[in-house]
Amino acid sequence: MARRPLRIVSYNVRYFGHALSGLATTRRSIEGIARKLAHLDPLADVVCLQEVETRSLRSTVAFRKGAATQLEAFMEALAADFARPRRAFPYEAYYFPAHTYRLRQTAIYTTGLAVLVNRERLTVQGHNGRQPHSITHHHVARLRQAKQSRICAHVRLAAPGGALHVFNTHLSLPTPFARSFWAAREKMGFGSNQVQEARKLVAHVQAVAGREPFVVCGDFNSSPASPVYRYLTSEAGWHGAQEQLKQIDATARTGFPTAGFFRLRMHLDHLFGGNGVRWVDLEGTAPFGASPFQGLSDHIPLIARFQLGAPGPAHRSEDVA
Repeated sequence: MARRPLRIVSYNVRYFGHALSGLATTRRSIEGIARKLAHLDPLADVVCLQEVETRSLRSTVAFRKGAATQLEAFMEALAADFARPRRAFPYEAYYFPAHTYRLRQTAIYTTGLAVLVNRERLTVQGHNGRQPHSITHHHVARLRQAKQSRICAHVRLAAPGGALHVFNTHLSLPTPFARSFWAAREKMGFGSNQVQEARKLVAHVQAVAGREPFVVCGDFNSSPASPVYRYLTSEAGWHGAQEQLKQIDATARTGFPTAGFFRLRMHLDHLFGGNGVRWVDLEGTAPFGASPFQGLSDHIPLIARFQLGAPGPAHRSEDVA
């Protein structure tokens, strides 16, 4: 009997603050996103979230529930949705801090990533939550301390069919300090700093996953027709889920928006696989404007199922157990 495919969700949740244009976390965003994830059928085996806070002025000014961190508040809301029909709660969460903006001793806002793992199907063997891998490219050295840090979160899993590496990331916006930014019409994924971050990301994935199956997901701030996407697929050899399953034309800049800002529509989020990962379907993934998750963030989630091929030996690990 064939193994049931694994299901993954990648979602930029905008600090659970979309109801207030990202300015502050709200109960509506936290509970709305939790409810949608809890009612996926089948449930996700891995959920990768971008733009998640720890605890700061932004995360608490409008949402004053007593959870220690934003992720803990979200997990409480998610668990509550499972409790209503008395379903067992299967998820454990891991947080990966990226950056903190402080005014003296006050954290104005923080940035980070999160990964939720379904313990009923997967076992966590290690992660780099204590020290997420930095992929930030500093185009202007004197602005190094002001630039938001960019990281790659990694979780090593024991899955039905073998080992699996999951990487979650969020690339920078294109830098306006490069001449090419102002010379080119296209921006997202065309920044020289973005290409450098993509190269750091690929090097890290290769070093950690070795020949074992891996999935890389996140907000790449890059369109499919950009140098960043072409590098990841053509040069690095990663397989884009939407491209492989014919949901998008990878040569087109537009056509399947995953994010929106006023009337602007952009394809910024991606799911990639490698070393034997085979994409099965994208059930539940709909473009911005038509997604069941509409109105909960300025992005929509990418939801996909995949199967694992035969794993090879891992190269190395930097993780804690």
